Amino acid sequence: MEEFSRASSLVMFDEFCVASGLDPRLMLDNAGLPADTLAHPDNLISFQRMALLLDDCARESGNPLFGLELGLRQGTAVFGQLLYLVKNANTVGESLAELARYYHLHSSSGVVKVEVHNKLAFLEYTPILREGIPSRQAIEQGVAVGWQLLKMLLGRQWNPRVLYLQTAAGASAHRYARLLRIAPHFNSDRNAWVFDAALLAAPLSDADPALHALMQAHIERLDELAPKELPAFVSHLLRNLLPNGQVSLDYVADYMMLGTRTLQRMLTEEGTSFQSLLNETRQAEATRYLKESDISLTQLAGLLGYADLATFSKAFQRWFGMSPRQWRQANGRPGSVRKLARERRRPSWLR
Repeated sequence: MEEFSRASSLVMFDEFCVASGLDPRLMLDNAGLPADTLAHPDNLISFQRMALLLDDCARESGNPLFGLELGLRQGTAVFGQLLYLVKNANTVGESLAELARYYHLHSSSGVVKVEVHNKLAFLEYTPILREGIPSRQAIEQGVAVGWQLLKMLLGRQWNPRVLYLQTAAGASAHRYARLLRIAPHFNSDRNAWVFDAALLAAPLSDADPALHALMQAHIERLDELAPKELPAFVSHLLRNLLPNGQVSLDYVADYMMLGTRTLQRMLTEEGTSFQSLLNETRQAEATRYLKESDISLTQLAGLLGYADLATFSKAFQRWFGMSPRQWRQANGRPGSVRKLARERRRPSWLR
């Protein structure tokens, strides 16, 4: 399964890039990420490409702690909807346990764990990166977000005992300590914040139990719908990429950092193919738009990645045995039918 992350992992990336003397659109393009990535925080993006992006930014800006400083600026905003669940738990321990339980909804690219040993609590973060993908920037971004999360939950009680990092130092220990109030233990066997385990029982004074219950039900529904298998992930990508016309096997495989043959083989093992998923996604999106919106058929053809209306209409006729206009008349909203009737009464040159 491809390792993904919500695009919310790059919240505030654009402004931090500009402050660092970088062009955010250029950096996204160089890393192979869509230009509109930042506009859709709930979309899934390749975590491998995000790690490459952060590494490129550190190098181009001359700032070896780019990922760390970005994470400190972002804080808990990276978690999106998940934040409303964890900040409204009863205690710090329950909050961190829920983060660990549902972290895969934010990102399948890592594991968050909370453990207690000898009266010390360990909040661990282990990213999943392929061999050859630089890890330090991504790890330090995650650790910085963890720092801000614990500061939010504990307030003045937040006083870390130790910070373990699996990576080598990117800068002087003094520079890390100035940002994090503690000098990390580098080249460790884990990435973890260590603090007094008694703090896990600390209540969250601003928690809203009703909102927590509401968000828990919502998150559990999201969990049921989350793309956990490769075909579902590819379909999710296709829905996001269709409006830009970037729906070729080569593009999707490259986006996932896989060879085209490798992606096809993996999909075959799942009992499907890229073309089947593309057709299914287009069919589902076509019928949804025809039923729920009044957009023109020409606009719809573009949203589905077709070069023109004729090509879309031919494909639709093959799928459903009727034209898109006929399908909309039979299945669309009443308003859509009335709009079509009005269009028929207008001269063709005004349509």
